[in-house]
Amino acid sequence: MKLDTKPFEEKMKKSISVYQAELETIRAGRANAAVLNGINVEYYGTPTAINQMAEVKVSDARTLTISPWDMTTVKSIEKAILASDLGITPQNDGKVIRLMFPQPTEERRREMTKQVSKMGEDVKVAVRNIRREAVDAAKSAKKDGEMTEDEQKQSEKLIQELTDKYIKEIDKVTDAKSAEIMQF
Repeated sequence: MKLDTKPFEEKMKKSISVYQAELETIRAGRANAAVLNGINVEYYGTPTAINQMAEVKVSDARTLTISPWDMTTVKSIEKAILASDLGITPQNDGKVIRLMFPQPTEERRREMTKQVSKMGEDVKVAVRNIRREAVDAAKSAKKDGEMTEDEQKQSEKLIQELTDKYIKEIDKVTDAKSAEIMQF
């Protein structure tokens, strides 16, 4: 009986998808609606995500347009954006809020690339921890007599192959985001 690697693979996939979602919130100098994720507006006493109370569109490479469905929320949305750590001052014409994304400086782009690399390393550590957890499970199964030494070695080899595959995937995602940031 070899170790079932499916649950460990699922955890590795989840780590990468969380990483990709985090990367979407990093401003690369290009307008991206994902930067508004995590910014909530007080709407009838309930914190509500901006994309649930307004149409958010990328009107050009550097401009994000927010058109609230309820015009009474324009000021609240503007305040929430100002209070966030987005670092962009919204322009409000009474009906629509525009966010103009400035061209990042060379220094700022290098800083963001370092941040992306660090996030990538953190995800690699998470994947390696999942590998260790899987190897421990295989050792435990061998110790309990549920698998032979050969099956344990085979399981560990499979786990290492999975780990290598997902580490390469993380590198690919990190390199793509770094290239996107540096291309401006």
